[in-house]
Amino acid sequence: MKIGIVGLGYVGLPLAVSFSEEGFDVVGFDLSERRIKELKEGIDRAGEVSREKILRSGVKFTTHLDDLRDRNLFIITVPTPIDEHKIPDLSLVKMASEMVSRVLKRESIVVYESTVYPGVTEEICVPILENGSGLRHLVDFHVGYSPERVNPGDKEHTLDRIVKVVAGDTPEVTDLLAEIYGRIIKAGIFKASSIRVAEAAKVIENVQRDLNIALMNELAMLFRTMGIPIKDVLEAASTKWNFLKFYPGLVGGHCIGVDPYYLTYKAQEVGHHPELILAGRRVNDGMGKYVAGELVKELVKLNHVLKGARVLIMGFAFKENVRDFRNTRVMDIVSELEEFALKPVVWDPLVDREDAFREYGHFEMVSSADELKGGFCSILLAVPHRAFREVSLTYLRKLCLSSPKPVMFDVRWFFNEEEAKREGFHYISL
Repeated sequence: MKIGIVGLGYVGLPLAVSFSEEGFDVVGFDLSERRIKELKEGIDRAGEVSREKILRSGVKFTTHLDDLRDRNLFIITVPTPIDEHKIPDLSLVKMASEMVSRVLKRESIVVYESTVYPGVTEEICVPILENGSGLRHLVDFHVGYSPERVNPGDKEHTLDRIVKVVAGDTPEVTDLLAEIYGRIIKAGIFKASSIRVAEAAKVIENVQRDLNIALMNELAMLFRTMGIPIKDVLEAASTKWNFLKFYPGLVGGHCIGVDPYYLTYKAQEVGHHPELILAGRRVNDGMGKYVAGELVKELVKLNHVLKGARVLIMGFAFKENVRDFRNTRVMDIVSELEEFALKPVVWDPLVDREDAFREYGHFEMVSSADELKGGFCSILLAVPHRAFREVSLTYLRKLCLSSPKPVMFDVRWFFNEEEAKREGFHYISL
């Protein structure tokens, strides 16, 4: 098989490198000239694949569609976001399908790894492939679906250590995909009974996590009102063997914060109103605003003057130890604090500041401690990057010297509460 990977993000790049390492002829295609230039130099801005592995691989990185013309297995790994109305945005999947259709030849297979709702591959993508190529599905070419399960920043559950689900439009195609992916996946292959089953399996993985985290967030809000530490409650409850360990926090990113809307969109299309899934989304989407509101309440209780007061927010990425800030809920905190006339300053050593500005507009943001000038009334730990372990509470307290009782809002229980109090912080958490 001659493999063409379309889309070289945190999913496509590891796939391309892994297949190449196993001896496959691989071409990696991306529309971003900047991305291709960096990959040719061994640079992965996402930090998922090392420079040595990229340079050692035999992957041909390109922005030229003609370089895919001799491929007979296409794997499409482009993003599937939502728009401002929470509606699935399939524009990139459609674009990738149209581009592949221009170089598609007989006896080829097109596999989709992008997260979609059940039916997208066969009902939306196949017609695009047929129209652009003049070929007939199931006669001249085949399709498959194999949901990506990459966990960005996770060095334990890497691509080869996660069971791979595969499905083809015929049993024979499913078997072939299982054999091909089996060359790079050590954890094993699961053959789904149909493409629609594989699509549904992918989307509910994150729906399940979303709902469980939403429950923890609602409990955190309830117990905070009651004066009961949710951390202590979960520690006690976790002593039972079948208690599921989920924790409250900010839920952003391109998976958990997005995928449920794909399923709810399809559910409503077929006449089912998904009350529970949407309720979980409302809770999690509102956590940034809730955190900001709780911080403001504490500042008011301590007689802080809000107008112009500076708040240091530690972390901007959608989760710890990654550079990715897509759909970050930290931006909700920034916006809400600004509504109260506070001046938030975001500190993230991983996120590219200029990229963040291009996405969200300009706000005050620093990349290193050297840029911090102090004068803060509060420290809000939003994203527990490993790099923040090197930051001492004493140092953070010095950044708040002008405040007699600065508030530390530790959203993720990152710091030791007693030590924070000894340093003079008014410590609060979810």
